[in-house]
Amino acid sequence: MKIAFYKYQGTGNDFVMVDDRSATFPVSQELIASLCHRRFGIGADGLILLQNAEGYDFRMVYFNADGGEGSMCGNGGRCVVRFAHDLGLFETDTTFIAVDGPHEATATDEIIRLKMSPVSKVELYEEYDFMNTGSPHYVTYVDDIEETNVVEIGKDIRYGPVFGPVGGTNVNFIQVLGENNLSVRTYERGVEDETYSCGTGVTACALSAHIREGWEGPISVETIGGNLQVSYNERIPGQFDDIYLIGPAVRVFEGELDV
Repeated sequence: MKIAFYKYQGTGNDFVMVDDRSATFPVSQELIASLCHRRFGIGADGLILLQNAEGYDFRMVYFNADGGEGSMCGNGGRCVVRFAHDLGLFETDTTFIAVDGPHEATATDEIIRLKMSPVSKVELYEEYDFMNTGSPHYVTYVDDIEETNVVEIGKDIRYGPVFGPVGGTNVNFIQVLGENNLSVRTYERGVEDETYSCGTGVTACALSAHIREGWEGPISVETIGGNLQVSYNERIPGQFDDIYLIGPAVRVFEGELDV
């Protein structure tokens, strides 16, 4: 069986895309993990199926690089919007559904502007903040982000006694560069490594910085793979809506799979 696939990246966060509106993709954890493998497969941080969904332009089904179905992926969401736009499913504005609910997005030639799920609770601790922006995120601040051992520290927190027993968490490290300007690095669960960018993580970091620094935004965020912006509205302290993740999403190549 031959299946067409497409490779997209959003600030270096890369994904295998499959147009599965026919609902024929043979989902299995082993297959998806093999396709995402960077030595023996296509290589990606995750795989996304674009499917039909009544009342929406499409459904996004996201799988982590380990083959397990994942929680919401912000950069994956921006990339699947670009994919849907390339397929001609909408012209400028779209509404789709993902694991965390409905999303709206706008596409231009350069930018995808994705509306994220509202955030109703931010837990503030002395050493870190924690929130769910579609996926769970631990956020901590460092003085020198380039010298931070993201993988070692991130893995310890992800599998540690607080978060390990409840499914783990993504772990983000922030260096404040200036007003409304952050540098962020992220250890992603499911990938079990540092990624070049993490959309839900960047969103969490921007909201954390708003609370701790008092910034009004939008907040610009530098990642290894490129630059993103996050805008938001804080209705009451610690509760956010109208959250938008803004940045590029690009098709890299396409091919065929034998499965």
